[in-house]
Amino acid sequence: MGRRPEVFVRQVSMVEGQRLQRITRTAKDPVKLRRAIVVLMSVQGQPTPDIAHLLKSSEDYVRDVIHAFNERGFDALDTKWSGGAPRRIDEQTRDWICVIARCHPVPIP
Repeated sequence: MGRRPEVFVRQVSMVEGQRLQRITRTAKDPVKLRRAIVVLMSVQGQPTPDIAHLLKSSEDYVRDVIHAFNERGFDALDTKWSGGAPRRIDEQTRDWICVIARCHPVPIP
C-alpha cells in the first residue's frame, strides 16, 4: 500500500493566524484548544504524522480536523454537544414533584 498524500490546511490570512494563536492561548474548552493546535501546526508546515505524534493522537483525527477546517473554517473548531438523553418525565410531572418536595411532612400518628 502506498503512502497517503499529505494533507495541509488551506492558506490562512494574517488575521486568521492571529485568531488561531489567540485561541491556543485563551481557549477554555480542551477540544477547541486541541483542534486549534492541529490547525496552527498544519499552517506552519508540519506534516500530519508529526502532528499526530506530538499530540499523541491518530493521523485520522488530525486529517479530519484539517479537512473540517478547510471546509467550514473556524466553525470546525467548536464542539458540537448534543442535547443528551430525552427527559423521562414531562414538565407538568416535574412541577408537581417540586411542589410535593417543598411541603412540610405530615406526622404519622
